[in-house]
Amino acid sequence: MASKSLLLRRLSRALQRRPRPSPVGASPRELLVASGAPGGSAGGAGLPSRHVSRSFSSGPLGVSDSPGPAAIDYRSLLQEDEFHRLADSTIHDLQEKFEDYGDDVEIDGFDIDYGNDVLTLKIGELGTYVLNKQTPNRQIWLSSPVSGPSRFDWDQESQSWVYRRNKANLLKVLETELENLCGQPISLS
Repeated sequence: MASKSLLLRRLSRALQRRPRPSPVGASPRELLVASGAPGGSAGGAGLPSRHVSRSFSSGPLGVSDSPGPAAIDYRSLLQEDEFHRLADSTIHDLQEKFEDYGDDVEIDGFDIDYGNDVLTLKIGELGTYVLNKQTPNRQIWLSSPVSGPSRFDWDQESQSWVYRRNKANLLKVLETELENLCGQPISLS
């Protein structure tokens, strides 16, 4: 037993003295070899290995020392009272148009519910849409059974709610998805 612990201490000291390659920018194979993990060729399969970590980055290392992009102050983009006026108007208009659309399509489980500033459109087994206001961000959030979650900002130039990532218009997204799901066109504009 004493010889086993002596061997482990010697091995530990030898591993500490051996220069370690930097894991940043190393290939998976280099990391496997450096760790002494089974499958690597460090000659230490089955022996204790040291922890190797890897840093993940979306850009090249050392390019910029800045802390990242500045947070957006949404209050400066749209005043709260103006946001509520625009968002409430949009959501109430959608509610009315969804109710009219429900009269035109024959879908079991078609239901519209509005409460606590949340508009829910259930289209039976086809899924559920949820629209709600996010006042701190000055956004309307959409949860869609087709496209997933999206956050729409008011665009002054186009006078519409636009998803910044792909420039999609909220009303156009809903028109396209509902027509594809229900088989009948809807006009929300």
